[in-house]
Order: sequence, then C-alpha cells, then structure tokens
Amino acid sequence: MGRFTLFLSLASLAVPSFALTNRQLGNDVTYDYVVVGGGTAGLAIAARLAESPDVTIAVVEAGGHYETEGGPLSIIPGFAGTANTGTDPSDVSPIDWNFVAEPLAEANNRELRYARGKTLGGSSARHYMVYQRGTKGTYDQWADITGDSSWEWDSVLPYFKKSCELTPVNMTGRFDNTSVTYNPAAFDPAGAPLQVTWPNFGSPFSTYVETGLESIGVLSSTDFNSGNLNGSAWASITINPQSQKRDSSETSFLNSAVRNSSPLQVYEHTMATRLLFDGTTATGVLVESAGVPFTINARKEVIVSAGAFQSPQLLMVSGIGPRDILESHNIPVLQDLPGVGQNLWDHPMFGVVHVVNLVTTTRLLFDPPSLAEAFMEYSVQQGPLTSPGFGVLGWERLPSDKLTDSAKEDLEAFPADWPEVEYLSVDGILDGWHSAADQLVGHGEQYASIAAALVAPLSRGNISISSANAHDAPIINLNYLEHPTDQEVAIAAVKRLRAAWKGAAISIGPEYSPGEEVQTDEEILEFLRESISPVFHAAGTCAMGKASDPNAVVDSNAKVFGINRLRVVDASIMPTLPAGHPQSSIYMVAEKIAAEILNGN
Repeated sequence: MGRFTLFLSLASLAVPSFALTNRQLGNDVTYDYVVVGGGTAGLAIAARLAESPDVTIAVVEAGGHYETEGGPLSIIPGFAGTANTGTDPSDVSPIDWNFVAEPLAEANNRELRYARGKTLGGSSARHYMVYQRGTKGTYDQWADITGDSSWEWDSVLPYFKKSCELTPVNMTGRFDNTSVTYNPAAFDPAGAPLQVTWPNFGSPFSTYVETGLESIGVLSSTDFNSGNLNGSAWASITINPQSQKRDSSETSFLNSAVRNSSPLQVYEHTMATRLLFDGTTATGVLVESAGVPFTINARKEVIVSAGAFQSPQLLMVSGIGPRDILESHNIPVLQDLPGVGQNLWDHPMFGVVHVVNLVTTTRLLFDPPSLAEAFMEYSVQQGPLTSPGFGVLGWERLPSDKLTDSAKEDLEAFPADWPEVEYLSVDGILDGWHSAADQLVGHGEQYASIAAALVAPLSRGNISISSANAHDAPIINLNYLEHPTDQEVAIAAVKRLRAAWKGAAISIGPEYSPGEEVQTDEEILEFLRESISPVFHAAGTCAMGKASDPNAVVDSNAKVFGINRLRVVDASIMPTLPAGHPQSSIYMVAEKIAAEILNGN
C-alpha cells in the first residue's frame, strides 16, 4: 500500500461515531442547563448532568468535529507535535482559536501564538494527552483557599477515579526496558468513560533520559497519580488502548452520553456572544450560528466552560468583571468582580538539544521509507505513531544549594510536596517550538531534547478584552519570567538539564541548543528569553475563593459571586495550577461540580 493511499485510509478513521441532534437555527429554545463550551470540562459536566433523566442540557460549541476538520493529525498521537500547535503566529489550525498573546516584556517582546482548541473536545483535542495528578498538598491548599474541606486530596480522589478507566500497559510492542510503574489503587475498575493507558511504543531516547535523570537524583519508578510528584516514570496518556487514537472529552464523555440516549443537545459551530440576565439572575445565552442570532434560555443554570481565556472574556462582555475595564468599553456593570481575568497561571518550558546516535522521530521527517513504515505499523496499532513524541517525565524540588535564600523564601508559598521543575523527554528539537518546521535542520541527523517546565511559577499573567464584542480575541498577557525567582529557577533548570545529558549514558554530538558557548547565568537567561514557550496550561483567571477574598470570582461550588444561576466550570476556576499537566484536574473539577449540582448545591 502506498503512503498516500494509507494516509487516506487512516483519514477514514476520522468520521465521528455519532450524529448531533437537529438544531432550530434562528428560533429561541429553552433547556434546564446551558453549558457554554464543548471542551474538556464542558462536555464532562454536560455528560454527567445528562445522566439525570429529568433534565435537558444544551452545549454551545464554536467549533465542530476535530476528527473531520483537523484530520488524522488531530487523532494519531504521533502527529500531536505537527498538528499546528507551535508558537509562531503563522502556525494556524482550523480547529484552533489561533490566539496570539501580547509581547513578552521579559522575553525580548516575543509574540507567541497560544494554541486553544476550537472544536468539540476543546484543548483535549489539541494537547499531548498526558494524564497525571497534582500533589496531595495542592488540593489541600485549594481547601484552605476556598474554606471548603471537600477540595482536600482525600475528598477529590474519588472524582479523579470516577472519570477514567485505566488499562495496563501492553508490552508486546515495547522494548523490555520501557516497563511502566503505576499504582492500581489510584484508579477505580468502575471508572469511565475517559481512557487512560500507555502507548504501544516506548521511545528509545526516553530510556536514556530516565538514566540521565537518575544521575542527578531524580529517581525512576514513581507513580504520578497517587498524590506524589518526586521522581520520574513513563507517562500515562489519554488514548484508546485498542485503537491507539486520542481519547478526548468528545470521544469519551460526549460519545458515552450519546450512546446512552441522554437528553443532551449540542449546538456545534455556534458562538456564545453574551450571557443574559434578569437583574442579577442568569437566564440564558445569546448565540450566533451561521450568522443567525438566537437565544438559548436556561430554566435552572448557565454554566460557562469556555476555558481560561474565554470564560473571563465572556463574563466581562456580559457585564461581570473589573469595573474599570468594563466602563472603558461602555459595558454596563452588572457585577464588579476585580478578579475576573486576573491570576493567570501557566507553565513555560525550554529545552537543551543534542544530536544523538539513535533513532528519534526526527527520522520520520527526513526519511520517507521510515514514515511509510510508521504508517504501516500504526495501521495495526504499533510503532512510534502510537506515542505523542515523548515517554518519560520527571519532577523534582531543586536541591537546596541550587537556589538563593531569597528564591527559597519566595517558593515557600507552595506546599512542601510541590515540585518546582518538570522534566520532559522529547524526541526532537525543542528550541522555542515555533512550528513543526523547527525539526527541518541538519542533513538527516537525529535530534532529541531534555526539556524543563517551570511548574511552581511566581509570575502571573492576566486576561482582558479589546472590545465589548466576544468575536474579538481576548487580550492575553502571559508575563513569563516577570518574577526574578522564575528567572533563577529557569537558569538552575538549564544547568540540571545539561547535567542530565551528561549522565544519560548516550553518545551525543554537539549541543545544538543553547550551544556550548552559552555558559554564564546572563547568557543562559538570554537564551531563555529567546526560547521560552508555553506548555499551554493556562488556568486561574476566574479563581475560586472565599467571599471575603476581593479577587475571588466563584465560590467553592463554582457559583459566580453576586450572580444567581451562573457557574464557571473549567481550568479558570483553579485557584492554583497543579504541577504538571492539568487535564486530570479539569475532569475532576467537572465531576465534582456536576455532583454538587445534582445534589442541589
């Protein structure tokens, strides 16, 4: 079978497995609950509410099906890095909002594109599928911040377990030295519908990264789903264990709801433009589809799940937010909430890159026979395309002698079990992550990166609006490296990456990036300013908190302060961003708030 023919046959896998219900465009409609945003949290909470036979639910989603509109690149894990998720403003995707953040003052005024899913599944259709949980102290701190003990680790663990089904690794197609470590007790055999497992391929490079991390004291065989992040392991990811395709909130929660004939109506390619109120009570959402405006009314509640950028934007254009911002755009102030759009957390990353003497996924870009072989292997659920381009992850609290006393004092704001740095094995070049074209260097050499992310960042960004029109992109201020302790931790992390490379027991060529000439702290910081990029973990912009906290936007049950029948349920309500990858926590939040709603809270 030719490569092109095989690619077309793989594209046939993209047909969605369900049909959406009919919509009455132009006619006002009414449901019990209206969920704005069919992303990670939105589809999860909608599907759980739909398990009640006595309610009706509408989901409003600006995009459509990523399987058809994004094609195989959005389905096959091995193409996650080539699916237009780069930071170059030209690296656009039809299933993405293609936002471009404001110039980074502490990163040489670089303007970074920030990938966000505009599709059913949201960013669960765009990310690298990592599934791991934060530390116990993270959620215990949430309980302190909100004044609600139900956010403690022991209380939220059942919601983590409820959302997903774990399938043990299939070692048939993996090398013997790629065995995984996990704690079966961290999962529930009855959990569903999200699928969590390991790919049928273990990156050879990751085995060396595991050795390199051990050489600097980041020991292997850690479980990342039991409330501890201190060490390294092969990462579990959200893929279907049988098909080895991406498992998103669409293919899991929405498909499950449709299979169960739930009372769930999805309005695809429909844009929510404004929330509607009777006084301070939410009554519905003004939407547009194919240029036609109409109203979707809510008998019980409106639930905003539009993500860390657009949930605060939708609140602001609807009159809820900082008074000065609203008045500057002639938006009548319904509720003055200064915290809307503030407290933006994210995890910036960077890498040290070498030429290596083993096969990485770089070869797929240079060697057509290797790509054809990878396609053939994937057609039987094997080979490198089952993996999203990495294997081993690690976390650590930096050794005490790597930081100044001032930095250590700043980092005491985090719980004692919270790591400062995440390490990632990357089968390719991570040097600013502009686009997949970053890999097109050299003359067929194989490249690999050991990357680091700041997972205890002290810099905070914010979200604002440029107009009262929801169609206009929000103003995104990431503010990476603004806090001097973030700069210090990042410099220390680069030195740790170089030490891990030396201990990796692998034959390597010259350092491609940042390059051996970059040695002093000042030179390393300049490298970071030119190469730092997002891990795309934006959160915190409608943060939960106590009523006495002037910067809190929602209470511990996700209800917007001062407004009746309105909640926000997505990553924006996280008061802090857990270390690592937040998708598990987003599903947990959706599960917990759905249960609160069904229990009358």
